[in-house]
Amino acid sequence: MEFGRVTEHELPLVDFTLPPDPAFTKATLAAADKSKTLQVHVGCAKWGRKEWIGQIYPPKTKDANFLDEYVKHFDCIELNATFYQVYGPDTIAKWKQKADSNPDFKFCPKFSQSISHIRRLKNAEEITTTYYEGIMAFGDKLGPLFLQLSDNFTPKSLPELTAYLEQLPTDVPVYVELRHKDWFAVPENREAVFNLFKRLNIGAVLTDATGRRDCLHMMLPTPHAFIRFVGNGLHPTDYARCDEWIDRIADWQAQGLQSVWFFMHQHDERYSPELCDYVVDKLNQKLNMHIRRPQFIGKEKGLFD
Repeated sequence: MEFGRVTEHELPLVDFTLPPDPAFTKATLAAADKSKTLQVHVGCAKWGRKEWIGQIYPPKTKDANFLDEYVKHFDCIELNATFYQVYGPDTIAKWKQKADSNPDFKFCPKFSQSISHIRRLKNAEEITTTYYEGIMAFGDKLGPLFLQLSDNFTPKSLPELTAYLEQLPTDVPVYVELRHKDWFAVPENREAVFNLFKRLNIGAVLTDATGRRDCLHMMLPTPHAFIRFVGNGLHPTDYARCDEWIDRIADWQAQGLQSVWFFMHQHDERYSPELCDYVVDKLNQKLNMHIRRPQFIGKEKGLFD
């Protein structure tokens, strides 16, 4: 992922501190059903990473078998493949079958770019129907959906966003990622869009990217967190940032958070499994959980035992 990238010499200048919880988020969590147990999933964005061969994929693993191997190490994937192509039920069913070996695994497919970036949510009913017809073949392996809006999708398009979200099916959770700076910089825009999400029970993506700290808005319209963490090649700040996230998730759990989807990104994806393992290990310790950890070639357990 290139979004929010800065040069290495700029890293010491960045304030990586997580913003405090706004009153909006505190109200959402206070109203949540406290009887529900927190569910936590941690994964990456793609399974087709050749640089993971010899790291978590066995030597000589073929491309066709990457997903078979991926599901042995993670319990979810932020599925970017569906952004570039709308897949039919037959292909989706084959992917689901490969994940059946992991009972906890979930696919979180991104909406097609034809919907979000090309048609910009207008006149997208037909392609949206086709998209949903495909992903429903995931069955019990289907996690929440992820609608990423482009950097130039401005608050002027709030009417189009409202109309599009209002007509979506309500039986599968949806999270929206906002990127244009005016969604965050102008209080009226911020209030309008997050109140829209709350009214429609739509989640908001929290993107923790070095060069775009405004996308780390900490607004939870629902008691569910969808976090896209963008690291910097295992720089020491990556670990400090992850530690702070673990503490914040634990704090949100105490307030009523019901689920977390934590997706690891790196500008160089060879490092993603290692930092994922760090996050899972720390979450397991902090929250007394048993989230699946990636297993590295030549090591019986993760790197951080």
